[in-house]
Amino acid sequence: MVRKEILTQAEHVQNGRGVVKTYHVCTKEELGEVGRLYGRVVLDPGCSIGWHRHVGETEPYYVLKGQGTFIDNDKQVYQVGPGDVCVIEDGQYHSIENNSDEPFEFMALIYNL
Repeated sequence: MVRKEILTQAEHVQNGRGVVKTYHVCTKEELGEVGRLYGRVVLDPGCSIGWHRHVGETEPYYVLKGQGTFIDNDKQVYQVGPGDVCVIEDGQYHSIENNSDEPFEFMALIYNL
């Protein structure tokens, strides 16, 4: 089977700012019991995913394009760009935002432990 990625858009994700565009590589149904998200996420300038926690799952981000701000569980702030990997472990909080003038893109995989 071959198909295109599936775009969904959501506003104020986890009380963040603006619209989050997710280009799903696999649907939740395709992932089954393994996880719930595998996709390319795009944050336009000024957009963010708010502070939230993962329980029973983990989530790595792999930055593809642009510059963003990642805030980890300890509230340490990191400026991230292409090639950076942000790892959110079970029980941890985090947020991510685009404070630049260009789109910020990263791959996200939420999988169950």
